[in-house]
Amino acid sequence: MAQKPILCPRCRTLIGSEEQTCSRCGTSRNASWWQFINRTAGVLEGEWLVRALITLNLVYYCVSLLVSLYIGRGGGFLSPDRVSLLLLGATGSVPLDQFGRFWSLLSANYLHGGILHLLFNLMALRQIGPWVVNEYGPSRMFIIYTLGGIFGFWVSWQAGVAFTIGASAAICSLIGSLLYFGKSSGGAYGASVYREVSGWVVSLLVFGLIVPGINNWGHGGGILGGILLGMLVGYNGRSRETSWHQGVALLCAAMTAAVLIWPLLTMLPG
Repeated sequence: MAQKPILCPRCRTLIGSEEQTCSRCGTSRNASWWQFINRTAGVLEGEWLVRALITLNLVYYCVSLLVSLYIGRGGGFLSPDRVSLLLLGATGSVPLDQFGRFWSLLSANYLHGGILHLLFNLMALRQIGPWVVNEYGPSRMFIIYTLGGIFGFWVSWQAGVAFTIGASAAICSLIGSLLYFGKSSGGAYGASVYREVSGWVVSLLVFGLIVPGINNWGHGGGILGGILLGMLVGYNGRSRETSWHQGVALLCAAMTAAVLIWPLLTMLPG
């Protein structure tokens, strides 16, 4: 009996009558929704990375509060002061041009100015991070998060932003990578991804125009960096993660550990 064309259980791309697997994502035409859930359950293995990033941001926020107390310059209720943030790795034209702290382009991604700043970014990371892990894999997700955050803050530095912190540049790079994925992969699923993520970009733009103190240059740079990195590293629908991706991700992890630990070591009494 001839097979009928069906929609892919995963990405909703049409599987022709003579095709056994989806030409877009490789899912078998015979895969039930339960089989699909089991197949993609491996994505949950990438959840450790999202949890680790959330935990690291939380821990470093607590560290910044303790440093504020240590140097006697509390910045307010649950808010570290600017001196402590500068010592721990805030970035911008002041740290970069006046003090040559180029490593702050990375460390600033893990610093936050207050509890609401932290919570908003972590909620966004919790929503977007697993999606990027699903489409790119954990190694490539971490590469995009790290290098995209650096690129976003580099753009804001070039634009003359004096002092800036927060995970939003890195999170915006994840958004940029999803924009690229949705536009590049095509099909019904890709179109829905692109449409939803485009809505986030518009919301970010409106939010940045309304709320004072938002680093729109960092957001825009992060999105652009995410698009470029998405093109560079590829996504699961086109290629699987390789040892090269894993090696670059490990290098990003080593750099992150170094720029977060080094400021703390310099504060220890000699």
